[in-house]
Amino acid sequence: MWSGPRNVSTAMMYSFAQRPDTRVLDEPLYGHYLKSSGARHPGREQVMAAMDTDGDRVMRRLADEPGDRPVVFAKQMAHHWVDLERALLKPFQHFFLIRDPRHALPSLARVLEKVDLEATGLPAQVRLLEDLQSLGQEPFCVDSRDLLKNPADMLEAICRQLGLSFDSGMTRWEPGPRSEDGVWAPWWYESVHRSTGFRPYREPADAVPDPLRALLRRSLPLYSRLRKFAIGN
Repeated sequence: MWSGPRNVSTAMMYSFAQRPDTRVLDEPLYGHYLKSSGARHPGREQVMAAMDTDGDRVMRRLADEPGDRPVVFAKQMAHHWVDLERALLKPFQHFFLIRDPRHALPSLARVLEKVDLEATGLPAQVRLLEDLQSLGQEPFCVDSRDLLKNPADMLEAICRQLGLSFDSGMTRWEPGPRSEDGVWAPWWYESVHRSTGFRPYREPADAVPDPLRALLRRSLPLYSRLRKFAIGN
């Protein structure tokens, strides 16, 4: 799953973690992204010290190493895909978790000092979509708004697209941290650690602030491009 930041991606990871046939991985390319891009994220040094920063090796290991369960679910941030060969995408099934930038930008600005177009994840999601299509794959998108409005039906649709049976236990989990959480959880996961399921959808209270309006105008066409591939659309 390729998401943008400040989406419900961690909740989706927790959802798949409820499946007894599934092992989940939290942003395995984060260390590679920080090393390759030089991005100044909270906890940067701790993240890089805690994980493999060679993205090529990470992707090959995901494809080649046998797991203890038949399904592996990797929660990935699309903008973490930096300077890697598209052939590394071939062994996997892919889908995108997207969010309307009118909702995502105010949330992202509360965490990052600098918010630019690449930080939204949208350009990377579009590039990955096009790379996958060039490889003959047909990835789909899931809009977080649709997911939050009807979690059970959307999760069932996602599982169907992936050739998995739906497990009703995917809609609920125990509150608190999980062992799979990345070391960056203290900076990013406060809200999801209080959750026991997907929170009900609410229209965001925060309007996009004026300094981000130009960024919003550049983001919306990318979101619209991805939205065309959303299941349940």
